[in-house]
Amino acid sequence: MVVESRNFNFSTEDSSATNPNANNSVRDSLVYSEKSELSGTGHTVVAVFLGVILLLGFISNFFVLLLFARFQVLRTPINLILLNISVSDMLVCIFGTPFSFAVSLYGRWLIGCKWYGFANTLFGIVSLVSLAVLSYERYSTILSHTKADPSDNKKAWLAIAGTWLYSLVWTVPPFFGWSSYGPEGPGTICSVQWHQRSSRNISYVTCLFIFCLLLPLLLMVFCYGKILFFIRGVAKTNRLSAHQRETHVLVMVVSMVSCYLLCWMPYGVVALLATFGHVGLVGPTTSIVPSILAKSSTFLNPIIYMLLNNQFYRCFLAFMSCGSEPTGSHTLCTLPSSRVTGPNGNSPCPRGAWYIPWYMQAPGQ
Repeated sequence: MVVESRNFNFSTEDSSATNPNANNSVRDSLVYSEKSELSGTGHTVVAVFLGVILLLGFISNFFVLLLFARFQVLRTPINLILLNISVSDMLVCIFGTPFSFAVSLYGRWLIGCKWYGFANTLFGIVSLVSLAVLSYERYSTILSHTKADPSDNKKAWLAIAGTWLYSLVWTVPPFFGWSSYGPEGPGTICSVQWHQRSSRNISYVTCLFIFCLLLPLLLMVFCYGKILFFIRGVAKTNRLSAHQRETHVLVMVVSMVSCYLLCWMPYGVVALLATFGHVGLVGPTTSIVPSILAKSSTFLNPIIYMLLNNQFYRCFLAFMSCGSEPTGSHTLCTLPSSRVTGPNGNSPCPRGAWYIPWYMQAPGQ
């Protein structure tokens, strides 16, 4: 089955051939795609954006993985969650973006559309849920005034396994009739078929929006909001660099939540409009822009969640200078906020230790 989109022919034959039950859903998607043609120039522009995102996402996440492999000091429980985010983003760069990029250039699918939709939805949800888990870990560690054992990775691995299991729970059902995967927008991307109006699809899209997008966002806002209020309280009793601490955390929190909203909320809103709005409300441009924004999170996440972390920044400097250890020390002193200074106003960190400010570090290190 082939859809003519001006100078581009989008084929989904391999997808439907491997799953005969997918014929009806694919046919519905093709009818939708015929009504939402995108010009050859439009596909070229999409290919350029996808190419840039692919390049930036692969390089940034590869560099993060390289830092993890290079520096033993980064292998702490909370950093494993950051690693999980980077791995899921890297998988999107490997199994997702290159194929939609190729489709935009050559006009045909190189792999099954249903597999593409499943894989990208799975990796995207893993990344989103991991960001929510990270916010909760920071919230629970900072407000509990405790220092986690940096050598105990059991809870971190359980949390990581939980993110993948949770994501599988929401991405496998389309293979068993609860919604389906198929061409999206102009046909260059495959995802959940938002435009189908069946009761099963509507219920699935609603649940996906609530439990995989809205719920993680609310958890992030709650946790980072609590952290910010806590910092303001600490600033009143500890005048040493109080303004700098509060400003830095405010910038980090605003960056984190803003990145989440910028990358994923447009995609979620457009999906709801395609599901509940009138037919033809969501055109090719309207549908492709949010999808590109969502994929841009693959290179924004490493910048915000990694490079704004002081520990990663020091390791980055050490790597760029070909150093064996981060500049400053071979020892880490990572204390909760209530212990930034000792009882006599002196720092409790041993002389010469590498002190990671609590508001910049990943808690538990």
